[in-house]
Amino acid sequence: MLGYLIRRILAAIPVMGVVALFVFLLLRLTPGDPAAILAGDNATPEQLDRIRTQLGLNEPLYTQFITWVGRLLHGDLGTSLISNVPVLQLIGQRVEPSISVALSVMLVSILVAVPLGVIAAWKHGTWIDRFVMALSVIGFSIPVFVIGYVLIQVFAIELRWVPVQGFRSIFKGFGPFFERIILPTVSLSFIYVALIARMTRAAMLDVLGEDYVRTARAKGINESGVLLRHALRNAAVPVITVIGTGFALLISGVVVTESVFNLPGIGRLTVDAVLARDFPVIQAMILLTSFVYVMVNLLIDLAYSLLDPRIRY
Repeated sequence: MLGYLIRRILAAIPVMGVVALFVFLLLRLTPGDPAAILAGDNATPEQLDRIRTQLGLNEPLYTQFITWVGRLLHGDLGTSLISNVPVLQLIGQRVEPSISVALSVMLVSILVAVPLGVIAAWKHGTWIDRFVMALSVIGFSIPVFVIGYVLIQVFAIELRWVPVQGFRSIFKGFGPFFERIILPTVSLSFIYVALIARMTRAAMLDVLGEDYVRTARAKGINESGVLLRHALRNAAVPVITVIGTGFALLISGVVVTESVFNLPGIGRLTVDAVLARDFPVIQAMILLTSFVYVMVNLLIDLAYSLLDPRIRY
């Protein structure tokens, strides 16, 4: 198993290298001059040339790339062209809301969706199965922003149980944090509960007809033991993949939800950077997103190696 994980980690290194090269070339070769954006419309050619020299834009592309990679290896993601603040500091200011929402959404989704999927597969063809699948269709069909606005209207405006928008750090008290995170969590959980429940049901249906499940039942093992110890463990691989991919998507930023609930997260930072053509921030966000996906895939591979004994050899 250790050799398998080492091979996977080594395989991730060239992937990040290719992503870094792609991001660098994509932003350097797209139309638009960062110096002109930074200097404004009334800048003189001398001012533009001076800014290009300061940013290293007059250097050959390969020189710019080597310099940029060298800074990355030292933990320097550059400085925002708009706010003149280090990009790493900007990300640090925005990462807590995104992580908080991601963790809470995945926790709620797993606790709700996995049991629903198991029960739907166990009661396949009954009204329970049809009810769970109907809930999944509803979860897929309703846009997240519609659910968000309905929750705000009912629980924040009419009932006044929670604040309308905003975010409060958990370090400033769990109560204010929970009040502001509950509505984004519920609105996003609809689609993830639907996705994970459907995947769990499909995976469970595949394994419930296997010989080892029938053998377990023939040995007199109770139904809960068959479902949890035998069926669910063998059906967990595709479910874990969906959960990991969804978590990476949430970490990288859910723009619509952050906009609806006014959350200062990674998604809004990315959109603001794209609109302002803030190249260092855009580069850093793409690299961060790629890194998150690579790390999530490594964790999924670790889960595979634990669930499937064949990978150890």
